[in-house]
Amino acid sequence: MDFIMVPTVIGIITLGIYKLFELFVCRRERMTIIEKLGDKISATNLSGKFSLPDYSRSRVSSGALKGGCLMLGIGLGLLIGFFICANQVPGYVTMANMDWNVRQMISVIYGANVLLFGGVGLIVAFLIENKMGKKNKD
Repeated sequence: MDFIMVPTVIGIITLGIYKLFELFVCRRERMTIIEKLGDKISATNLSGKFSLPDYSRSRVSSGALKGGCLMLGIGLGLLIGFFICANQVPGYVTMANMDWNVRQMISVIYGANVLLFGGVGLIVAFLIENKMGKKNKD
């Protein structure tokens, strides 16, 4: 596992430093744009052109829905992966006489099921959000 940790840590540190510099550079660029626009635009030019957004309708946050459907999909994927391995791999429950190839096959089964059912959970969350959005629109 050491062969993957060193590049991973270096990559994370490099990405963090890059994003930090990008944050400060973008802030400076935004401030100079605001200063340049502040000299050219007066309050009389803006009268009646901008309005506040309408927040009269209550917007329901769907973060909990997405997280819930994702966790449901991951749990279902793990459960289905266990059932597939228990039924198809001899000696899986007792872990007797398993070689490297069988263990790799089991990890592929678990990984594929988690990704598949996690994606299905997010698609279900998207469909529910669309249905709720259409209801609120009507």
